[in-house]
Amino acid sequence: MLSIKKYAAIDIGSNAVRLLISNIIEEKGKPVQFKKNSLVRVPIRLGADVFLKNKISKENTQRILDTMLAFRLLMKSHKVVKYKACATSAMRESENGKKLVERVLNESGISIDIIGGEEEAAIIAATDLNKFIDPNKTYLYVDVGGGSTEFTVIDKGIQVASKSFKIGTVRLLNDMVKQEYWKELEQWIKEKTNQYDKISVLGSGGNINKIFKLSGKSMGKPLTFFYLTSYYNMLQTYSYEERITELGLNQDRADVIIPAMRIYLSAMKWSSSKHIYVPKIGLADGIIKSIFYDTVSSNTQ
Repeated sequence: MLSIKKYAAIDIGSNAVRLLISNIIEEKGKPVQFKKNSLVRVPIRLGADVFLKNKISKENTQRILDTMLAFRLLMKSHKVVKYKACATSAMRESENGKKLVERVLNESGISIDIIGGEEEAAIIAATDLNKFIDPNKTYLYVDVGGGSTEFTVIDKGIQVASKSFKIGTVRLLNDMVKQEYWKELEQWIKEKTNQYDKISVLGSGGNINKIFKLSGKSMGKPLTFFYLTSYYNMLQTYSYEERITELGLNQDRADVIIPAMRIYLSAMKWSSSKHIYVPKIGLADGIIKSIFYDTVSSNTQ
């Protein structure tokens, strides 16, 4: 007997808002399959409001309301049976974040949970990382967002340390990351990884996904520290406009991609890693898994 249901995850980040709809395929005697059906990304940069002015602007408030209403209709059209919407650092730190959550619920019927950095890391960890990692190796998982970055050390398939740092691409763009934050991150990475002889980085987030796609590498193959450094240096020789017109980057990617690479390269340097693997999974994937395994609360559509 084959059963196919659709679950949805809404990720309200500091740089963009995403709706992921996945098919949950269950067949007796076989492992459950999670297959991506649709992904919609809307570049609403909440972090640019919140990290500078501590509140979400009227313009972006309306954009969020419009987007959530559109997502509601898309979920209805797809016949989604369960969903969960999570908001991260920008919504968490804004003065009017809770009021916006209430407005979204009243006007679109979508219930949003504002989650903390540690919960975000835990949900991300619920993804299919085990499919991408060697159980005999050690990894530093780095999920770069607009407002924060989550770091997790995985040794032989087991999470041994995890921490969220307020170092994100939108914060870096606005020069809001103090040097002491970098030093704290460097100390944490070195402290948690220096006991291992060899470590690789697992990179998550839209920017590293884009770099991996442009590299032409086949899935499962890593990018080297040398390649990433060369690409980082090359990007800086182009202006913001040239990154859009000549390199083909979207306008909301063309500026944040450089600070994102700085975070990945720093993580590789401080963990003495020569390779970065890109499994192309993130918070939305973790939300879908968490809904299915009932490790988080969810809502019916």
